[in-house]
This record gives sequence, structure tokens and C-alpha cells, in this order.
Amino acid sequence: MNRNYQSELDKIIEKLILSKDVPKLLLHSCCAPCSSYVLEYLSQYFEITVLYYNPNIYPDEEYKKRVAEQREFIGKMPSLHPIDFVEGVFDKERFYELVRGYESCLEGQERCAICYRMRLEATAKLASEKSMHYFCSTLSISPLKNARVLNEIGEELSKEYEVVWLPSDFKKKNGYQRSTEISRQYGLYRQNYCGCIFSV
Repeated sequence: MNRNYQSELDKIIEKLILSKDVPKLLLHSCCAPCSSYVLEYLSQYFEITVLYYNPNIYPDEEYKKRVAEQREFIGKMPSLHPIDFVEGVFDKERFYELVRGYESCLEGQERCAICYRMRLEATAKLASEKSMHYFCSTLSISPLKNARVLNEIGEELSKEYEVVWLPSDFKKKNGYQRSTEISRQYGLYRQNYCGCIFSV
């Protein structure tokens, strides 16, 4: 049965509005443009810490450019509730070790699932350490990313690290379109490839 992850998120948000609770969310972000709509949307209901953990980015200069853009965007963007920023370790050798043997996979296949898990596991671990109420990722906003796979990995990690996964499919409700509008508004750098050397 196909699940509507956006509908599941809507129900969680409805409960938060009724309860007037503002829980803490650790949000993994792949880049500033993808985070733009997600932050605009979720910062109405959560106190967010953005985790920039993307060891898959190639080359090093591209990584530095993307992380600087993410940090700068958070500083400029107005939000109802606070948005903090944490940069993860750029342990690129870990990425290459994990995807060894999957280099020739097409975009969206096994290599990408391994990469999703690597980044989401780091997010879940940090969320648990920081006693966050939820963890999530901006990745599902991309039309090229499989929301079902992302949510299944998130739910598995939720059980392992005992922190709640926030279900999402941010491309719904015109989320991707809105992200492009915000990117234009702020003049954000929009890369033309996912990030790893295999997607260039």
C-alpha cells in the first residue's frame, strides 16, 4: 500500500497546533536551495537545528561552497522559531568506502540508498545525543529522490536510536516549486548535480 507521507506529516502538525507544543527537530540538509521551503514550512511548528552532513559532495571546493551557502541562508531567513546550524564532519573517505562496488549504479539506485542511510544515521545519532524530539531530512523535496526509501530508512533508524522520525515528502504541496522561488528570491547558488563524483 502506498503511503502518503505528506498526509502523515500534516496530522502531526495538526496535533502540535492544538497542543501549542514547539518540539525540537534535527533537520539534515543537503543544500541551501532544498532547505529553503522546508525551513520556511517547518520553522512555523518546530525549533530547528540544521545539520549539514554531506561527505558525498565532490570536489572539496563544492562542499565548501554549499556549506557556506547553507549557513548564510539560515542567517538571512526570517522564521517564527529559532533555527540553529551544525556542520558535520566532512569524512569523504567514509562515503567512498561505503559505496565501493556501487560506483556504476544509476542515480536513484543502490548507491543512493547507501548514501541516504549514511547521512540519516548521522542525523539520528546526533538527534538522540541532543535529546531532540524529531529528526528528518530535506532530501525528499527533490523530484530525483525516492521518498518511500528515505522514509523507510528514517523509520528503521528511529527504532535504533530511539528518536522519532518525522515523515515527509516535501515535494508535495508544490514544495519543490516553492524552493525554486525562494532560491531566486535570495539568489541562492543552485548546483546542477546531486553532489557526488558519480552524479557529475
